Amino acid sequence: MNRKSVESSNIASAGYDDQTNTLEIEFQRGGIYQYFDVPRPIYDQLVDAGSPGSVLHQQIRGIFRYARI
Repeated sequence: MNRKSVESSNIASAGYDDQTNTLEIEFQRGGIYQYFDVPRPIYDQLVDAGSPGSVLHQQIRGIFRYARI
């Protein structure tokens, strides 16, 4: 999955697969996580946000299933 760099102290990049609605986030410290069944507008908001970390904490973590890859 291709990821787009974001301006964040915590998140290095994020990508999205429209076929599976999977959001992939690479963290600055090296971990990569996939979040499942995430609507496309949430990904768009994450990559366009002034604070992608806030979007992650408020709209993704604890809401969507995930796996570390």
